[in-house]
Amino acid sequence: MDDCIFCKIANGEIPSTKVYEDENWFAFRDIEPAAPVHVLLIPKKHVDNILAFDEEYNKNFADFFLVVKKIAEQEGLKESGFRLVMNTGEKAGQSVFHFHAHIIGGKEMGWPPFPEDK
Repeated sequence: MDDCIFCKIANGEIPSTKVYEDENWFAFRDIEPAAPVHVLLIPKKHVDNILAFDEEYNKNFADFFLVVKKIAEQEGLKESGFRLVMNTGEKAGQSVFHFHAHIIGGKEMGWPPFPEDK
């Protein structure tokens, strides 16, 4: 998609701090981190969000959790744990309409995750 910021990041048109890359996935550090480790994992192929998936597209996501695991281990989150967040839709907080997952850790996280939203 021509005007998608995450597509441009994955294609190298916009600089980022790359954490992981393979043929289907690109991961980079969030520019406004919520914790010491805050990585965004995006598919290289554009899809708006989970609601835009279909059976054919979902085949490209078969390794999603294995990639999350690799990144978590690489970032030193295996022992301490991490939060995996996927916002779907504007009212849920999705601000970039290219599917992405936030891998957040490196500090103790409270519950509820967003106390200001009580």
